[in-house]
Amino acid sequence: MSEASPGRLRALMQALQRLPGVGQRSAARMAYHLLQHDRDGALQLAQALQAAVQGVRHCALCHTLAEDELCPTCADPTRDATQLCVVETPADQAAIERTGVYRGRYFVLMGHLSPLDGIGPDDIGLRPLLQRLQTAPAVQEVIVATNFTAEGEATAHVVSQLARALGLRVTRLARGVPVGSELEYVDLGTIAHALADRH
Repeated sequence: MSEASPGRLRALMQALQRLPGVGQRSAARMAYHLLQHDRDGALQLAQALQAAVQGVRHCALCHTLAEDELCPTCADPTRDATQLCVVETPADQAAIERTGVYRGRYFVLMGHLSPLDGIGPDDIGLRPLLQRLQTAPAVQEVIVATNFTAEGEATAHVVSQLARALGLRVTRLARGVPVGSELEYVDLGTIAHALADRH
């Protein structure tokens, strides 16, 4: 970003850099594009962002983002209340929903444990999850669907301990060789997990 950038332009670029994966150059490109070629789009973006910030909150049951007190999934009486799938983000929840296979309920942690980044149990939805498990007598199985990263595995361990302490059945998403892949191109860690978890 040029030091000669006007204050409002500089502020826009700095705001855009708050997005994940957007650095100084990308933010500058976006800002220049919006102001040079798509001012209507810039206004639409600003209005949509303001409306979302003012009108979107956490679902009272699953902690995902919702416009109403309950998200559409939690408000659906046909969902299986005996299963609770715990995911890290609303994007993870959406990915599972797109499969069309899972018909249970969710809990969205809004992050994962990462002590190196200063993210502990109080910084994600572990307390609301515990409250949900304690006040939802229908739940029989907790499906831990956190990511298979070091942080995701640490989070999965803590979630599993919480659920087991309440006498609930805990399962973890299976991991293994992706459908349609060739073994010679699959990383060794994935092959090792697939062998260990074979059935």
